[in-house]
Amino acid sequence: MRDEPGMNSTMGLASLAELAFDAVARTRQAAEPTLELREIGRVSYVGEGIARVSGLPTVQAEELVRFDNGRLGMAMNLDAGEVGVVLLDEREDLDAGMKVHRTGRILDVPVGDAMLGRVVDALGRPVDHRGAIRAERRRPVEREAPAIMDRAPVETPLQTGLKVVDALIPVGRGQRELILGDRQTGKTAVAVDTILNQRETGVYCVYCAIGQRNAAVASVIADLQEYEAMRYTTVVVAGGDEPPGLQFVAPYAATTIAEFWMEAGRDVLIVYDDLTRHARAYRELSLLLRRPPGREAFPGDIFYIHSRLLERATHLDEDHGGGSLTALPVVETEAQNLSAYIPTNLISITDGQIYLSPTLFQKGILPAVDVGRSVSRVGGKAQMPAYRQMAGALRLSYAQFEELEDFARFGTRLDEDTHRTLQHGRRVREVLKQSQYAPLPVAEQVAVLLATTNGLFEGLDLSQIPEAENRIRKAVREDVPDVCLQIDEGQSLDDASRDVLLQAARTAVQSMPSNPEVANGNA
Repeated sequence: MRDEPGMNSTMGLASLAELAFDAVARTRQAAEPTLELREIGRVSYVGEGIARVSGLPTVQAEELVRFDNGRLGMAMNLDAGEVGVVLLDEREDLDAGMKVHRTGRILDVPVGDAMLGRVVDALGRPVDHRGAIRAERRRPVEREAPAIMDRAPVETPLQTGLKVVDALIPVGRGQRELILGDRQTGKTAVAVDTILNQRETGVYCVYCAIGQRNAAVASVIADLQEYEAMRYTTVVVAGGDEPPGLQFVAPYAATTIAEFWMEAGRDVLIVYDDLTRHARAYRELSLLLRRPPGREAFPGDIFYIHSRLLERATHLDEDHGGGSLTALPVVETEAQNLSAYIPTNLISITDGQIYLSPTLFQKGILPAVDVGRSVSRVGGKAQMPAYRQMAGALRLSYAQFEELEDFARFGTRLDEDTHRTLQHGRRVREVLKQSQYAPLPVAEQVAVLLATTNGLFEGLDLSQIPEAENRIRKAVREDVPDVCLQIDEGQSLDDASRDVLLQAARTAVQSMPSNPEVANGNA
């Protein structure tokens, strides 16, 4: 008797089903049920940027919590009866009585090379519409600063490409240099030019925008893209229309992103734009969380939140990778008041400051750096030798000029030496002017400044100096490339190289038509 085909297939299916049920039975017997304790709190109060939650007795400081509608918050106040939560998303749809769940995770952000070229928010979420970020790992936004014994001296310059800064207020890799001034004086322009100048240096950059208008941030991003700087830059954005919690977290998240590269042995530049708005966001959160106010209503730990941030910028020793993190925090002053609370705090934390004067800005002297009020407490040791050979004389002559110029306004009759000093100072100031988005290579800066200190511009009208400067830069680049290479490599200028550079500059200036009035000292 033959078996029917349908019977074989039915028996095969029955065998497969029996095997499947046996596997399920064995798995159920092997599985041991476990009890998991979960804390679920409830919202008792929702304010502008904060919420108060009851029922989370073991929540950790800075732990992420998730509301029932999916929005995130960070535990900040751990009181006996309730938890003060800083909202990291908009407060829409948050109501009293809503459930809150612990995540068991401290606030962290993605780090790694996947962050280069991306624009993210303070939680590391992409906002540039380029898809998800496949990061190598995640790290907490709050990390301890490197130990003192793990640090090395600042010895390598970080060139900004700006003549007035690189020559007179130098910045070293691993330094913290404050940029401060009134609003609309070009603080962000100095920081962006510094980022643009890192194009061929191998320095990674992080730009952190805190409390800025979205249009202003979009403009900076567009500039970075236009000048091909986004390929080595990460932008962290917490706009002025976002919750104050995100504005508070943003600089710490940006520093964590930068620290990953520093610990991998890379040199990194980070710009905080700006910490005045960061302090205001923290003040708002603190007042809402009912923390005791102090001077100007800022909480007592306002100094600590900035010091623990900026102390993470340093130069590591070789045993820890040898990387560096250079910080350029920006702070806004009001009516040129450098002695206000937040500016003085940051001046005491940082290693120097670049002060931008609204008076110079209104006169069209850009960048509007006030050399007399600016200082670098570290960068001089890391300055290239070619700069150091002329920086002292340049700073001294410029300071003398500024004092004499103020005195000459009273209409006093001037002697010939004073008149000559004024003429030279005006030409120094004209040379230190520089257009935005035009950072200069080191060798070209040195050639122009050397020509200035040696009086090669004395026979030219002020309006002719930009053209003469361009001719000098072109001449040294084309005629003396060996000397340029020597300067770029950080070597000192010996007498022979100095003479060659001066001769190339002199030839370039002599091709300019002279102004008889200037030559006679009447201009």
